Amino acid sequence: MEHLKTKKEPKQSIPTFTETVALLMKPENRHITFNVDVKVFSDPTRLFTLMHEIIAGQPNWQTDLAPRILLGLWHPRFVQPAKKILPYCKRSFIGRSVWVGRQYFWDSCEVFSINFATLASWEGQRFMEECKKEGKKVMAWTVNDPGEMAECVRMGVDVILTDKTKVWLDLREEMRNDYDGVMRRYSRTFLWTSTRYYLPARKLWEGLLLHILQKYGGPLDQFDKVEGAPTTGVHPAPTTATVTAKA
Repeated sequence: MEHLKTKKEPKQSIPTFTETVALLMKPENRHITFNVDVKVFSDPTRLFTLMHEIIAGQPNWQTDLAPRILLGLWHPRFVQPAKKILPYCKRSFIGRSVWVGRQYFWDSCEVFSINFATLASWEGQRFMEECKKEGKKVMAWTVNDPGEMAECVRMGVDVILTDKTKVWLDLREEMRNDYDGVMRRYSRTFLWTSTRYYLPARKLWEGLLLHILQKYGGPLDQFDKVEGAPTTGVHPAPTTATVTAKA
C-alpha cells in the first residue's frame, strides 16, 4: 500500500498505520481523535495484534495515544478480539441497521456510526434518543451535502463524517455567525426529494450490507445478542439482498 499514490496533484503516498500514529503523536496533533474503520475482510486477531505493537511502541501511549483511538466495527466477530487485544481503545459500531447495532453492539460500544439516510428516518431518530439517554455518542456518515450537514446539526448528531471537510468547516463557521439564516436556507424538504431516503431504498441497502457482512464475517446469529438492549422499534434486519456490489 505504501507504493500507491493519489491521482490528484501533488501526488502523495497513502499513509500507513505506523505513519499515521507518528503524525498523531506530534505536539500540534494531540487533540485529534483517530477513527479506525475496521473492514470485515480483515483477520481481527492479526490486525489488532499488529495495531497493538505499533501503538505500544509510542512513548506514554497509555495516556497520550490510546484514549484517542476509536475502533469502528462492522461485524460482531470483531468485538471480543478488540476487547482482548485492544481493551484501551474505545469502540464504535458502523452500519446502516440500527437493529444490528442494538442487538449485537449495544453493551460493547460507546459510539454508534450510522448512515445518514438511516439517522434521518423515524427509526433513526428513535435510536438517537436511546443513545442520548444512555450517554452514547452518534456519528453520521458519509455526509458531503451541505443540506445533510445542516440536518445533522438540527438532529443533534455528535460527529459528522465527511469527504468534504472544507465544505463542513465553512458551513460550521457560517452557522456560528447566522445559525437561523443557514437553517432557513437548508430546510428539511430535501428528505422528500430523493428515493435513497425512503424506506424501500434504505432496506435494500441494509440487506445488501448484511449480505456482504455475513459472506465475509459469518452469520450474525452465531454471536450472542445483547440482553436488555432497547427494543423500541426493533425489527429483524433483512437476510437477503437482490443486488450485488463490491464493498
